Amino acid sequence: MRACLMLLLLAVLKLHMPLLHAGEARPLAADEPTEKRLIAISSELRCLVCQNESLAGSHAELANDLRREIRTLIQDGRSDAEIMEFMVSRYGDFVRYRPPLKGTTLLLWFGPGLLFVAGLTALLLYLRRRDRTISDPPLSADEQGRAEALLQEQNSRQGPA
Repeated sequence: MRACLMLLLLAVLKLHMPLLHAGEARPLAADEPTEKRLIAISSELRCLVCQNESLAGSHAELANDLRREIRTLIQDGRSDAEIMEFMVSRYGDFVRYRPPLKGTTLLLWFGPGLLFVAGLTALLLYLRRRDRTISDPPLSADEQGRAEALLQEQNSRQGPA
């Protein structure tokens, strides 16, 4: 019975094997240079729906629309810089993976580093303050005398070693 199931499974896999092999994707545009430019431009842009995925790799409906728009701009003869400027003017600097360094993007560029330095400073201050509160003040003369008396009493109970 087990052998029959294995043979049946192998037969089903053999029938579906051609379906499992992925072929090369067909370009969406008629000419290959347009597709190469589209991929190069869209890989520099952020998907506005996914936000952590490039426009080239996203399967969102908006990403498809934006790629179609970029393809139209390429076919209209626009340069890569003009297409980027069009996208930025429409969606803001957020659409670019590497936004330009200017006043409105300073926090975006330097914010993580500043946050790290602030966190490290806060941690060091906390540790110093904790060490100061944990350290014991020296014993007074009366406390020192009582401690010695207790130690001598304990040693006398234990006897000679």
